[in-house]
Amino acid sequence: MQDAEHALRALAQVYFDAAYDMDAERFQTIFHPLSAVTRIGDDGEVGVMPIETWLAGVRNATAPRKLELERKDEVVVIDVSDNLALVKLRLQMPPRYFTDLLSCLKVHGAWKIVQKVMSVDVRQ
Repeated sequence: MQDAEHALRALAQVYFDAAYDMDAERFQTIFHPLSAVTRIGDDGEVGVMPIETWLAGVRNATAPRKLELERKDEVVVIDVSDNLALVKLRLQMPPRYFTDLLSCLKVHGAWKIVQKVMSVDVRQ
């Protein structure tokens, strides 16, 4: 169990680094190719997009590092059950503050994100 938690914390660090640099290729190393991103859209409806669609948005986004935004990353909880895990994260890209739930599976010996559910709070 400790090995799984250690591996998932390493996955979270890759996630945080990729988010700060808006590095789609680094994100691809931790997401399963069949994964998806789910969130509430601006219209209030649930939206689900394949990871490739989300990564295209990442490629077109300006990196928080380039904007010199303050970095604050936090692993809130890691819950592991055999080859299944849930990782709850918080990160910021002011004025946007994110909470992400990453559903992970151990695939061929490596932890991969198979579903990202996210919420964003915009503060002025």
